[in-house]
Amino acid sequence: MKIATWNVNGIRAREAQLCDWLDRDQPDIVCLQELKATPDQIPARCSHADYHVYWHGMRAYSGVSLHVRKSMRDATPTFAHPGFDMEARIVQVAWDNVVLASVYVPNGGKDYPAKLDFLAQLAAWTGELHAQGREVIVCGDLNVAHADVDVHPRERKPGVIGQRPEERELFDRLLGDHLVDVGRALQPANEALFTWWPPWRNMRQRNIGWRIDYILASKPIATHVLACDVLADVGTSDHAPVMMTTR
Repeated sequence: MKIATWNVNGIRAREAQLCDWLDRDQPDIVCLQELKATPDQIPARCSHADYHVYWHGMRAYSGVSLHVRKSMRDATPTFAHPGFDMEARIVQVAWDNVVLASVYVPNGGKDYPAKLDFLAQLAAWTGELHAQGREVIVCGDLNVAHADVDVHPRERKPGVIGQRPEERELFDRLLGDHLVDVGRALQPANEALFTWWPPWRNMRQRNIGWRIDYILASKPIATHVLACDVLADVGTSDHAPVMMTTR
């Protein structure tokens, strides 16, 4: 199974790139963030015929979606939102004993306390699911570089939003004893593993960036992961997709 996440930074600007990527890599589940569009503004072909699709968006701001390949489930899945959803930032789907969510955490520049509250509620929600015996996959732009290794040395700035101690502590709380940061678990010593690059001075081409897009998975799922790759060749968003492959 292939599960992927991508902050598209505007679905209408990335229409052709999304479709080309889906055709090329054929992920089974796709989580998108930062749609910047209401459902009626989504280009029709982005609702790819091979997928059940749920769009959850706002005009020119935020927004998330989920694509679930129809071969996985004949019937349309039930999509839902936890009670702490704000500004169209999370959508979930469940199958068997697994709950998967596409998540777009606020960046905190406009309302930093709201970001911290969202992260705290996300951690509490995943903890409740694990307490119920569920397995969880969280995919998306979490807008936190978990550790210094997740930021290029030239971009490390003590006190900047996205690198603050309280954000990283909430990320630790989110992981808890249950979730695994799959990309880092597979590449613990990789100091050039980034998913977002400032859109100037050829930062992407020079790989001077941050790792803020993640796939987190419950330990039983993580044990079956074969790869978790940053697809830096895909698209013109300031983020790259991340794709996890499991047995």
